[in-house]
Amino acid sequence: MLLRQEGTAPGLTRERLAALPKAELHVHLDGSLRPATMLELAGELGVGLPAARPDALAGAMRAAHSRDLAQYLEKFAVTLSLLQHPEALERAAYELALDAAAENVRYLEVRYSPALHTREGMTLEEAVEAPLRGLSRAEGEVGIRTGLIVCAIRSLDPSISVELAELAVAFRDRGVVAFDLAGGERGNPARAHREAFDFAARNNLAITVHAGEGAGAASIAQALHECHARRIGHGTRLQEDPAL
Repeated sequence: MLLRQEGTAPGLTRERLAALPKAELHVHLDGSLRPATMLELAGELGVGLPAARPDALAGAMRAAHSRDLAQYLEKFAVTLSLLQHPEALERAAYELALDAAAENVRYLEVRYSPALHTREGMTLEEAVEAPLRGLSRAEGEVGIRTGLIVCAIRSLDPSISVELAELAVAFRDRGVVAFDLAGGERGNPARAHREAFDFAARNNLAITVHAGEGAGAASIAQALHECHARRIGHGTRLQEDPAL
């Protein structure tokens, strides 16, 4: 559907958009918690949050005034503090899938990095099994189809990326559908993690890379040509290189 310049189209309303069947291919698990769930988990864990009511917390977690990607990513420190136990990860994935299904999303790919959920003793395997349980439960209840994307993190040691690629491949037939690279882009080149992406590619796992968001078009080229990416996350600076 072609949208008019002002961003609307004849007959296109929020209600009609909600009713249309959709696929959601880029959503972060640790960026999609219900505010009420955050407050409940924080109360159980004794974690402080920037607000004490769901509506106020939703406002506090918006990143509309972030100066750059690095400042935007600081918001994830809050949600990650609540997702260090399998039960919380399972609940977050389950509720995300339910919320997506309520907007008539028929297929949902959820991405996150298991390495960011192990600070209190959860293993990498447990950090994959938990959200898969939540997604599977939602599939059984509301009929949505889901897939899980394992993210390596640009700022972490490349050896961790290799471990995560191996983990993703191990769960390839159990709900993991792709391998990704996320995190602060500037100063953290994708090519540093090439070994991990070579492994994923050799094992026929789909690859997507966040690129061209916090760095320029050259970062997108690196993701495509050196890390086997077949999908780019954001890529908003692609216009800097018309040939690319």
